[in-house]
Amino acid sequence: MNNLLLVNDFSFEVYFVFIVLAIVVIILLSILGKFISLWFQAFVSGTPIPLFNIIGMSLRKIPPRIIVNARINSFKAGLKQITVSDLETHFLAGGHVAEVVRAMIAADKANIPLDWKQATAIDLAGRDLRDAIATSVNPKVIDCPAHGGFMTGVAKDGIQVHVRARVTVRTNIQQLVGGATEDTIIARVGEGIVSAIGGSETHGVVLEAPQNISKLVLDKGLDSSTAFMILSIDIVEMKLGENIGARLRAEKAKADMEIFQAEAEKRRAMAVAAEQENKAKVKDMEAKLIEAKAEVPHAIAGAFKAGKLGIMDYYRFQNIQADTEMRTSIAKPEEGGKQSD
Repeated sequence: MNNLLLVNDFSFEVYFVFIVLAIVVIILLSILGKFISLWFQAFVSGTPIPLFNIIGMSLRKIPPRIIVNARINSFKAGLKQITVSDLETHFLAGGHVAEVVRAMIAADKANIPLDWKQATAIDLAGRDLRDAIATSVNPKVIDCPAHGGFMTGVAKDGIQVHVRARVTVRTNIQQLVGGATEDTIIARVGEGIVSAIGGSETHGVVLEAPQNISKLVLDKGLDSSTAFMILSIDIVEMKLGENIGARLRAEKAKADMEIFQAEAEKRRAMAVAAEQENKAKVKDMEAKLIEAKAEVPHAIAGAFKAGKLGIMDYYRFQNIQADTEMRTSIAKPEEGGKQSD
C-alpha cells in the first residue's frame, strides 16, 4: 500500500515537472519564434545571421526584421559588401536603412557609382536618395521661373523681352552632399538669361535666335558647386514688353526741361531783383536831388545877407530859370505820343 502511494506521488511529480517544462518551452518558443523565423529566413536566403545576433538587435532597440530584410535584399542584389553591422550602425544614427538599400540597388543596376559610406551620408544629410538616383537615370525638367511668370531682360535698344525657360538637369551624386539645390539652378539660369538679353544689340536679335541665348547661358557652367548637372536650357516662350529706352529718354528730357525752366526762373528772379534795386537807387538819387534843390533858396538867402548877390543878379537868375522851365515844357511830348510844334 505504501509502495503504491509512493509510485503515485512520484508519477504526479514527474507529470508536474513535465507540464512545467512544456509551459516554459512553449513560452520560450513563443518569445523566440519571431527570431527563429527571421534566422531561418536569412538561412534559406543564403545570408545566415546568427540567432543571438538577431536577439541582440531587439535588445539594442533595433527592429530585427528591417535589418534582416535589408541584408537579404542587398546580398541577393550583389551588394555583398554591406554587412549587418553597417545596417545596424546606420539605423542607430537615424538613417532610413530600407530606402538606402533600395537606392543602392537601383544605382548598381543603373551603373551609377555609389558606395555605402556615400549613400548613408546623403541619407543622413536629409536628401532623398531614391529620388536622386531616379533623377540620375531619368533627367528632371525644372521650370524657370519656378512658379510661372516670365524673366525680363532689356536689350541695348531699350526693348523689354519676357522669357520663360525649362532646364533639364541630372542629379550629380558626387556633389549631392553640400551641393546647391534647385533654387540655385533657377536663380543662376535666370540671371544668365537676363544678362544675355542685356548684351544683345537689339530685341530682334533675341527673337530671331533664342537658341543663342540658351547656348550663352549653358556655356557659363551654371551647375558648378550644385547637386545637379545641367543638360540643356530651352526657351519655351518669348514676348516683347515696354520700350524702356524710349521711356527713360522721355523722362530724362522732361527732367532736363524742368532743370532749364528752374534755371530760367532763377535768372528772371535775379533780373527782377536787380531791376527793383535799380529803381530803389533812382528813387534815392531823386530824393537827394530834391534835397539839393531845397538847399538853393537857403544858399541864395545866405548870398544876399553876405552881400555876394545883388537884386539884379537874382532877377537874372529867375529869368534864366523861367526860360529853362518853358523850354522843358515845350520839349515834352503831348499825350498820345505826339510832340508839340
